[in-house]
Amino acid sequence: MMKTNELLSRAQALAPTLTEDRRWLHTHAETGFDLPETCAYVWKRLTEMGFTPRRCGCCGIVADIGRGGRTVLLRADMDALPIREETELPFSCRNGRMHACGHDMHTAMLLGAAGLLKEQEAELDGTVRLMFQPAEELLCGAADMMADGLLDAPKPDAAFMLHVLTGLDLPVGTAIVSSPGVSAPAAATFEIVVQGKGCHGAMPHTGVDPITAAAHIVLALQQIGTRELSLMQPNALTIGMLQAGDTANVIPDRAMLRGSMRAFDEETQAFILRRIREIACQTAAVFRAQAEVRLLSSCPTLRNDERTSNTAYRALTALLGEERTLMSGQLSGEAAKSSGSEDFAVVSHAVPSVMVALAAGRPQDGCAYPAHHPRACFDEAALPLGAAAYAAMAAAVLNG
Repeated sequence: MMKTNELLSRAQALAPTLTEDRRWLHTHAETGFDLPETCAYVWKRLTEMGFTPRRCGCCGIVADIGRGGRTVLLRADMDALPIREETELPFSCRNGRMHACGHDMHTAMLLGAAGLLKEQEAELDGTVRLMFQPAEELLCGAADMMADGLLDAPKPDAAFMLHVLTGLDLPVGTAIVSSPGVSAPAAATFEIVVQGKGCHGAMPHTGVDPITAAAHIVLALQQIGTRELSLMQPNALTIGMLQAGDTANVIPDRAMLRGSMRAFDEETQAFILRRIREIACQTAAVFRAQAEVRLLSSCPTLRNDERTSNTAYRALTALLGEERTLMSGQLSGEAAKSSGSEDFAVVSHAVPSVMVALAAGRPQDGCAYPAHHPRACFDEAALPLGAAAYAAMAAAVLNG
């Protein structure tokens, strides 16, 4: 395998191709499991590099490099968000969807790493499995691929993921390796349907108002975190959608709420989900309505393996230098532990894994907005560094 300085130099030479890949993916943003153009593009690029990709799950893509020996899994997510882009970039997406979380960057980086590793395939002492995953934003894409044998024949010995960060005052290409332990919370998304009885707005006594019941459910759910959990159990519960009715003078038959929750251990996650169901149903009953609660998706905490974390830190320090390689335990605030969840977590419960964050945009360089914002921007100078980082971490496990 080429030395780290050679790896970085070769990755930099791929910058134009990486940028082209990223911009194509960005312009053609797709969401969830509905990724026909994205998957076709990734499939084409892998085939051009000499791979034999295969489908995994609903629309995931897997490709292996090398054969036999130890196996390393490298993961990139491919889906975007249902957000209308406001960046005004010349390659912005105009279909009402946006890569506001940087998954286009991840996919381009892993395609770059695929090329780097393919060049050195004869020197790899083992196998690298490339995982191109859909539906991360729905928290169910990784589990879908696992159910179709992602981790089988053979089971990986280690797994790595990269996630770009923007809006932080860190030099582009700074890697933050997650310290051993939990780095991202368990999560779930849920739907509550409140069934009432529609009637004329001037005669509310003849019906059952689902909007009133829904409003009280929203308020009651906020008591879980403030009155039922201790300060030692960090959590977040958000209702992000409330839909009901079509006009001002009609009480509708039903109201629908959707929300999400986060917790840093599975026990707290289970408690919150149980109380959501109880509070919703019983609060609706107080107002003569009925509530049905449906779990839409969920994932556990993301656990970082100590040995794998140390391997990533050593590999990235050799690649990027000590000044641009940090352990999350050295940091404070939001950079130390993410409040956003990651469905790579299901892989981390099955295989020794680590999550690595890569700085890709400073406020002073025009990247002031955070991920998931319609004006979020990412610095493409991070692309070759991310590609080299993926390759370096894989090589560190197989050859070191």
